Amino acid sequence: MRFDEDIKIAGDKPSKTIKKQETEAIKPQSDEDIQKAKKIGIEIAEKYMEDTAISDDENFKNAELLIQRRLLLSFTATIGFETYIKDDSLAGIAQKSFLDYIAAKSGALRDTASDTGAFSFYYLAFRRKDDTERRIGQTFAMLCSHDGDPIFQELGEALYCWFLSVVKDTVSKYF
Repeated sequence: MRFDEDIKIAGDKPSKTIKKQETEAIKPQSDEDIQKAKKIGIEIAEKYMEDTAISDDENFKNAELLIQRRLLLSFTATIGFETYIKDDSLAGIAQKSFLDYIAAKSGALRDTASDTGAFSFYYLAFRRKDDTERRIGQTFAMLCSHDGDPIFQELGEALYCWFLSVVKDTVSKYF
């Protein structure tokens, strides 16, 4: 039995080689890119707040529907940042800027913009990868207590598609 064949001999300074490879993999972000990501988060937050503001419109009198709409749009912003901002750290900066802006304007609104329970359901629908828009719409209907209702499914699908395009257009202005 020979075990020596599986053994690799390390170079003279293996820890320095590993550390060098790790630092080369991390690309520092320019201040300009960081500022762009922050602006994206703020612009999306402004559009989010504008769309989810309470109004006298009949569609917004149902508090549960308004909360679910806010959750869906917030989730969509998160997915949009992750999808259209190619650098994960910049996407995280945009997300933080989005939530910080909302929190600064309305703490209560921030709470309804980041319900992890609802996000879990949306992530499950999103990660299935096939027919994502329809699955997001079905999840929206379910969270609105209208599971299987085609009107609520279509509303959720339309909201998701619309706000995702808003995020995409905003990101494309900067990157």
